[in-house]
Amino acid sequence: MSTLYVIATPIGNLGDISFRAVEILKSVDVVACEDTRQTLKLLNHLGISVRLISCRAHNEGIAAEKVINLLNEGLTVAYASDAGTPGVSDPGAVLVRLVAEAGHNVIPIPGPSAFASLVSVAGGLDKTVIFEGFLSPKPGRRRARLQELLNTDSAFVIYESPFRILKFLEDLADLDKDRYLCVGREMTKMHEEYLRGSVAEILGILQSRETQKGEFSVYVSGKKKDKLLE
Repeated sequence: MSTLYVIATPIGNLGDISFRAVEILKSVDVVACEDTRQTLKLLNHLGISVRLISCRAHNEGIAAEKVINLLNEGLTVAYASDAGTPGVSDPGAVLVRLVAEAGHNVIPIPGPSAFASLVSVAGGLDKTVIFEGFLSPKPGRRRARLQELLNTDSAFVIYESPFRILKFLEDLADLDKDRYLCVGREMTKMHEEYLRGSVAEILGILQSRETQKGEFSVYVSGKKKDKLLE
């Protein structure tokens, strides 16, 4: 059996790549990646030269067949999405399933994840955290799903673009303006920022700005009343 290594890559700061990830990237025969241009930037930064093949969401099934053929030849392959951990709001799940079903080893090389990073600094008091990723851009679906998540009484994490973050927070404020939030913006990058407080407080802060810049990750507490906010 050959091995597919599923590698977590930096979400912003290239210094977050692990020693083990670097060693694996140096040793494999092929690197499959969500975007060859993005992965090439990382490999160039690390001084690594290796064959790249595309494995994006829209061609993941076909790409998985190519990866399996390479593994059948006795080659080792690494898979990396654009940033963070593959399969966590990124392609990778289909590839992993098909490679495992073909009888090959699939080994994770853990590392950066916007989800885990945000939870670690959120200051949430919840035992259960749901990872939702991106909500639907359609207002009706987004609002309905938000209500479902709020009804679970569990914390949840969503990702949002700068173009929809205010709409998301406005919907959330209409449903429950007092929930505790931690909002991460441009995480691990030069202008990273973390805002903590109630939905109403954070919405007010962002509404006071002329524009919204960067990618957002949002932790929403499952507790209707946060003892630390009382």
